[in-house]
Amino acid sequence: MIRLAVIEDAEAICNIYNYYVTNTSITFEEELVTVEDMKARIGRITQSLPYYVYESDNKIIGYAYATKWKERSAYRYSVETTVYLDKDSTGAGIGTKLYLQLINDLKSRNIHRAMGGIALPNESSIALHEKLGFKKVAEFNEVGNKFNKWLNVGYWEYKLK
Repeated sequence: MIRLAVIEDAEAICNIYNYYVTNTSITFEEELVTVEDMKARIGRITQSLPYYVYESDNKIIGYAYATKWKERSAYRYSVETTVYLDKDSTGAGIGTKLYLQLINDLKSRNIHRAMGGIALPNESSIALHEKLGFKKVAEFNEVGNKFNKWLNVGYWEYKLK
């Protein structure tokens, strides 16, 4: 079941996200996110943009949301999208379902472009974005350093309207 996220989902979302913080370069965050910090993030995002969770057997196993692309007012029609799944729930189509729900919601909100930033390499995220119609538009070289390794970031965009 896909539903809108609420503040009370923060702990479950932290459990999913913090695995990636400590074990991968998928996120450039290096410190574990606290439940209180996640509550603040969810609250801030849901004031104006969608944040969804995927629930199975009363357990959150994935989430997707959109944030402002940039702060300047002329960027107000563009967002950055994010999707994360529980490490044991990948490959079952849940990311696709979450992303489609997010995209459809964004279309109804008069959003023009969605950007997906991907720390590289990340073949599964690239495949998900391209399957949904995102097109690669940029790659920045060695813009992040995690686990003492320089990492590139690619950007894929999706035209919503």
